[in-house]
Amino acid sequence: MAPRYTPSMRSRLAPMLLFLQLGFIVIFAFYTEIQSRGNDYGKTFSNIYPEFQDVNVIVILGFGFLCTFLVRYSFSASAFNLLVAVMATQLAIILNGIEYNRGKIRLDLRSLVEAEMCTASVLISIGAVLGKTNPVQLILIALLEVSGFILNKWVLQTLLRVWLLNSIMVLHIFGAFFGLMLTWILHRKGPFEKEKFDHKTGLFSMLGTVFLWMFWPSFNSVLVDDGTPGRKLGAVCSTYLALAVSAVTAAAVSMLSSPKGKLNLIHMQSCILAGGIAVGVSMSVVHQPWEAMTIGFTAAVVSSIGYRYLKIHMLFAFDCHDTCAVLSTHGLPGLLGWVAHLLLKIKDCDDHTMAIRFAVFHICSLLITITLSLSMGIITGLLLKWNLWRPTQDKKCFDDQAFWEFPYLAVRK
Repeated sequence: MAPRYTPSMRSRLAPMLLFLQLGFIVIFAFYTEIQSRGNDYGKTFSNIYPEFQDVNVIVILGFGFLCTFLVRYSFSASAFNLLVAVMATQLAIILNGIEYNRGKIRLDLRSLVEAEMCTASVLISIGAVLGKTNPVQLILIALLEVSGFILNKWVLQTLLRVWLLNSIMVLHIFGAFFGLMLTWILHRKGPFEKEKFDHKTGLFSMLGTVFLWMFWPSFNSVLVDDGTPGRKLGAVCSTYLALAVSAVTAAAVSMLSSPKGKLNLIHMQSCILAGGIAVGVSMSVVHQPWEAMTIGFTAAVVSSIGYRYLKIHMLFAFDCHDTCAVLSTHGLPGLLGWVAHLLLKIKDCDDHTMAIRFAVFHICSLLITITLSLSMGIITGLLLKWNLWRPTQDKKCFDDQAFWEFPYLAVRK
């Protein structure tokens, strides 16, 4: 039987999607053009298209399958991920174009890659509220967070002269803290009976983790300037080594922290990417293999311990229900990568004055990122609390039947 509030979703979701999409079409019709003469970075189509495809796989397939571990919410997790991703990417293309261009917005594969990486911060955040929000709320989250993240990127690049790579790779920190604010403001009293997983959904979720693990070196290296020989190769090798070390370490810590001494699939897949995330945040200063491996090892330990203990304590202490444990999966490794960036940069500096100046600017960049993410998260959460959006009933949380047709479950008279 369909839930009683399904007609109200139809009166809100469909008009919102059509209005936004028609608006995007009008903007693209009058203010954008395809840049067909190459780009300012000296890359041809054949050079950047494979990297664009890798990032696309991460955003659509990787994050889409990653969140399918919930038994009765796998339809919504994968399909809403695609819906949010394509809407957020279109907005990110427009906002990035306004930031970079004074005339028409020029489209190329580079602009698509940057837009999809901005979208990744949204996909991280919705993991914290997965199963507790409806599609209308998810679209609003996408619009507001993409705007906030690009504002943060512009502030870092304009005020602190942060490189493009570093200003975008803080997406893990921004997305994690934005999501935490959302789930704190939209807190629902649990426990939730339908928040569980089984072998089948766990397998599909692990498939998403495998996609992310395989293509993460491209995600970290796609924005690396390859003007200097070997920089992009170094980024790929460093990311792979960090991912390999974090996978092994996550398995070991998962077994050691289990009361029965067994591996936990959800625990492992939540922490297996920690090394890649931490190295991505500190990519511009990681030059040696051992540095990447050390960062990967430390990130996996911090992420694994955080997943095992921090998620439960945050629920009891702060009423903060983090469905996908985005704090331990993305937030803590991102912060660790920020610390590694600071320490390695200071180590490489011969001038103490320059080292102190960099440390001050680096700390300011983190404070700005966290402040903007928390502020935008609070504003978005307060906006989503309005009954205008018809929030999902508590008993319908983590349930696909609230949004999808299941003909074989219909009662025939």
